[in-house]
Amino acid sequence: MSALPFRTALRYWLKLGFISFGGPAGQIAMMHAELVERRRWISERRFLHALNYCMLLPGPEATQLAIYIGWLLHRVPGGIAAGVLFVLPSLAVLIALSWIYMAWGHLPAIAGIMDGIKPAVVAIVLAAAWRIGSRTLRNGLLIGVALAAFVAIDLLGAPFPLVVLGAALVGLVGGRLRPALFELTGAHAAAADGTRHPPALIDDATPTPPHARFSWRRLVTVGAAGCAVGLAGWGALALAYGPDGELPRMAAFFGKMAFMTFGGAYAVLPYVVQQAVEHYHWLDANQMIDGLALGETTPGPLIMIVAFVGFLGGWTHMLFGPGARFLAGAAAAGVATLFTFLPSFVFILAGGPFVESTRGDVRLTAPLTAISAAVVGVIASLAVFFGAHVFLPHGAPRWDAIAIGTAAAVALLRYKTGTIKTILACALAGLLLSYWHG
Repeated sequence: MSALPFRTALRYWLKLGFISFGGPAGQIAMMHAELVERRRWISERRFLHALNYCMLLPGPEATQLAIYIGWLLHRVPGGIAAGVLFVLPSLAVLIALSWIYMAWGHLPAIAGIMDGIKPAVVAIVLAAAWRIGSRTLRNGLLIGVALAAFVAIDLLGAPFPLVVLGAALVGLVGGRLRPALFELTGAHAAAADGTRHPPALIDDATPTPPHARFSWRRLVTVGAAGCAVGLAGWGALALAYGPDGELPRMAAFFGKMAFMTFGGAYAVLPYVVQQAVEHYHWLDANQMIDGLALGETTPGPLIMIVAFVGFLGGWTHMLFGPGARFLAGAAAAGVATLFTFLPSFVFILAGGPFVESTRGDVRLTAPLTAISAAVVGVIASLAVFFGAHVFLPHGAPRWDAIAIGTAAAVALLRYKTGTIKTILACALAGLLLSYWHG
């Protein structure tokens, strides 16, 4: 299918790994702007079709979307490369920051930078909700699904899997009664400024390539291979350190956690806190809060906080002795990351062909379209959640954060400023304000 050079794709996935701030909403928005609108590697409809599938899965949906597009372009090596390069920069950054955190403690300059970045994150999430919503919410029914999802998540506290199930049921019934309401417009539709996109490399009518055609044999083979990799990895750690060693325990815990991350990192964080803080004692509650702040302000998916948890567990338990704390922390961070993300690769590489086989059948795609609409409401609720903590941390407004967030939203929505430029500007503003307040 792809005439795109593999090395060109590798450069993009590596770049994305370094600039993927803003959580899943921001990362998906970045990929949409770059791959759908600018580079035209994939059409709007096929991008959303893949995104809907990734939203159904446990695990970081932005990472899974990168794996899916990489796989569609360049087969299994492309999918593996996209996923690894998406995560690797974040792992390296978090290992470095975790080391600084443990070795030198808190720096006022870092706190100021983070105070500037947090309002930018709120603006990025809002901009992503607007961008995805403007393309997904094509009629009153889908708008209603988005509003219902927002109310269910934000006001009623409904669990994310229940919201997904409800949206899927709406799509399942609606797709049979009113299928036209669930048909997305194609990538050649006019843009907001009246222009029309040229055909994409993977366009709406591009035939499914041989490697993406569904077969039960391939599904079982790839699934079994993924399970074998996970079991072999845990077995090697258990042989080296004993089944009750910290590294095998981390591998088992984070592998199990990976199957529970429906609804994003925030949905599973209470479970991580309960186990990592109270049961395994890899870190304490205050360190967990600091780790969450680092996860919010570094590139990569928020679930990469597992690298921070692993690093502190390896460092605190001195797995390789008191003179090798950094090495122990880095090894534990790597183990936590590997077993957290391995299921995502298996889900995409094994299930991708089935997803491709459902294109064009509105009875099958309507539930995914409804889920995509619900996701807009969920993203909006995430913006409210972030905003409450950033702008009203103790019930009183933080006017400096509100000013930075407003400026970031105007830059992103009105002037279409790039995400990375916005984050850097807000980080600088936070740093200057920290010195001003003194």
